[in-house]
Amino acid sequence: MMLHLQILLFSSCCLWVCSFVDVEAATPTVKVGNISQVVDAAYFRIYYGHTFKVIKNSFDGNSYLLIQNNTKMASKTKYCTSRIKSFVVPLANYSIDADYFPVSFFELLGLLGSLKGITSSDYVVSECVLKVYEEGQVQLINKSQSQQFAAHFIINTDQPQIQSCNLATFLSTAEDSPLQRAEWIKYLAVFANLEFRANQVYDIIKKNYMCLSKVATSKKADFKPIVAWMQYDDGVWSFTEEALKLKYVEDAGGENIDESINKATYNVSIPDEVEAFHAILCTVDVVIDETFTSDPASYTASTFLDSLNIQDQSCFAFMSTQSLWRYDKRLRNSTLDWYDGAISQPQLVLADLIQAISPSTNYTTIYFRNLAKGEEVISIGPEMCDRDTSLPMEPSTLPCQ
Repeated sequence: MMLHLQILLFSSCCLWVCSFVDVEAATPTVKVGNISQVVDAAYFRIYYGHTFKVIKNSFDGNSYLLIQNNTKMASKTKYCTSRIKSFVVPLANYSIDADYFPVSFFELLGLLGSLKGITSSDYVVSECVLKVYEEGQVQLINKSQSQQFAAHFIINTDQPQIQSCNLATFLSTAEDSPLQRAEWIKYLAVFANLEFRANQVYDIIKKNYMCLSKVATSKKADFKPIVAWMQYDDGVWSFTEEALKLKYVEDAGGENIDESINKATYNVSIPDEVEAFHAILCTVDVVIDETFTSDPASYTASTFLDSLNIQDQSCFAFMSTQSLWRYDKRLRNSTLDWYDGAISQPQLVLADLIQAISPSTNYTTIYFRNLAKGEEVISIGPEMCDRDTSLPMEPSTLPCQ
């Protein structure tokens, strides 16, 4: 009878108590100041009760009840349905489905020491995660073994998963803008009672991002450089329509290709389409080539140009000004840090793009490499971890004036 009543109270609580709780009146289990407000992200919300917290993930419809470990509720309450799961916080440990998981969020929170299991090391591009794995602090697990940990985080909801009570989704890449994605650090922080740290990190990142963008967009120029994100697949070139990348261009002081002339695809075996594609490229100042390759290290400017199937390249301003780029500079094997560190620290991506659009002599890009200048990739390894992994990784800030 009591458990049934608790379930009813949980459902109604998220409608009013969690949203309007007086933090000053809360019990010591919810420390004053150790709360997060979601400001920019669109797909999650956090609600606070006296002895618990609730995360609502509006992208996949899941909710997580997080119960403080020093309360009676922690030992008496357990929810495990297709839409609602409960966890005792702070988590004692956790594991991740490592296929392109942006583990750098955990590093910024200082939670690397609690990571105990990964489903694969092949897709890990964090030098410090590779280091603790090499040292035996993190074990390789299959998905059925993930149930031994307090939580198992996943990002790919399309892949089959073993349904377990410790499964939690982390969907930062569902967001449409760089800062929205970065704010998901607050989502993970709630599982560890590290809201204060998450607020601090996000504020630093957002302040630096906004400053860089303000400087870049306020530069006086007759025309903004036109930037094209494009990719080649099976004989067809296409321009990106991804909101995230278009937003990056705007914030970096560039201009995206106008939708009115941006045909969806261009088949290089059809002369008329090649001609139309050629004409558009003659108007572009900066090209970011997103073409997938299993061997990024061998992908060069010649690879790109050969795929165009355009003989006369004399009008390509992006080649004469050496502004042909890829975001595969930092990688391990064929897995790019673009899917990890670039998500948690978008101010670094923005600085790279500003460099691509308005080059300066005193900046070295982090994620972008210049194909036109023959820049090579940087292969990530555990020997590159030069910090104390038991401490939080500090966010990088770039000079802005």
